[in-house]
Amino acid sequence: KEDFLAVLQTLAASGRRVVSIDMRGQYESIGPDDESAYTRAALGEDISVLLEALGPDPAHLVAHSFGGLVCREAVLADRVRPASFTLMSSGPAAVTGPTADRARALRDAIPELGMETIWSIALEPDYTGRGIQEEIIAFIKARTLGNSERGLICMSNEILTAPDRVDELAKHCAGTGLRTLVLYGEDDDAWEPAAQAKMAERLNASKVVIPSAAHSPAWEAPETTAAALRAFWNQAEQPLR
Repeated sequence: KEDFLAVLQTLAASGRRVVSIDMRGQYESIGPDDESAYTRAALGEDISVLLEALGPDPAHLVAHSFGGLVCREAVLADRVRPASFTLMSSGPAAVTGPTADRARALRDAIPELGMETIWSIALEPDYTGRGIQEEIIAFIKARTLGNSERGLICMSNEILTAPDRVDELAKHCAGTGLRTLVLYGEDDDAWEPAAQAKMAERLNASKVVIPSAAHSPAWEAPETTAAALRAFWNQAEQPLR
């Protein structure tokens, strides 16, 4: 949920109720040790339940990174239809290249080392070497170690094995009139920007590329990102002509 902190106030200032969540097992949200609780489908069911709870009016659904693969499951299940669907810095299928290497390394290292050790020998030295302020590192540590290790293992595997369901989503959006936005930073290093642009084409979705941003545009360019979301939401609320 903290990935959206920098845009929440701006979005709320437009008169909207804005809600940002953890998925189960993430920082400050307890999760079970059962691996089946962390599949894309199971996590997507949580999103459907949340959309129901936020009703009766439909909510604009914004999904970042792995959350895009999760929320896609909720949208395709069609239990609750959102007002619109934004895929932010997410991709059509499993991660590849260096991102996949990092996810695979984390998945395989946690059972052997545990997150405390991984933080001490790998993550903390990296943040310190980049000159990040001590208080920010302290928060990142608390957030990182607050995750369920079982959840991290399972989610890493889910992001490594996700199938391409873009054509299914495109058919669903065309049939239901669900308006979709693909938004990403110009320097995204998780899913290639070209792959996200192609996904937008396949979905017949709106597309926004955020300058001077990588994988977390809501943090890296919050005002530009918030403005793009507001504009898309306003457009999505207009009746189709």
